[in-house]
Amino acid sequence: MLSIIDLWMPILVSAVLVFIASSVIHMVLKTHNSDYRRLPNEERVTSAVREQGASPGVYMFPYCTDMKEMGSEETKAKFQRGPVGMLTLMPDGIPNVGKSLGMWVVYLLLVAVFVAYIAAASLAPAADYPTVFRVAGAAAFLPFVLGNMPAAIWHGQPWSTTIRFAIDGVVYSLLVAGTFAGFWPGG
Repeated sequence: MLSIIDLWMPILVSAVLVFIASSVIHMVLKTHNSDYRRLPNEERVTSAVREQGASPGVYMFPYCTDMKEMGSEETKAKFQRGPVGMLTLMPDGIPNVGKSLGMWVVYLLLVAVFVAYIAAASLAPAADYPTVFRVAGAAAFLPFVLGNMPAAIWHGQPWSTTIRFAIDGVVYSLLVAGTFAGFWPGG
């Protein structure tokens, strides 16, 4: 049986390849530029939020603490009147892209480690390319494709955005699958 240590090369190479692919998708192809829109009267809205002193976090409106409160006539009226949504506030200042990219690399390595774990636990050291590709690809598919779907189900992310992220995820999964299959020990 293989260990994760035996798979250090596909772990590192797949993380690098997915990082490069995601950079191309987001910075060169810019397929996600339409995922976000400007608020109408942005300055009025941001001034109002600023005046309230809201700290970074996720806010839901109308807010209610439980299903019983959601059933009240007053809360139902708020939902009917709208708007209904979620608002994510980040810390003030220019976003720290370096920190986010670093966290993305850690995430990619974590995904690759779990792909390695699943593949090592289920495949023989001399497994053939198609078998390794299938197992590693399925393992990578879970976080990269299915992992974003709860944002559409629970947080109101448009399905068009979710589908674009799923397409990215298929590309990432194929890169991970090919890398693990290509670097599989004894293959």
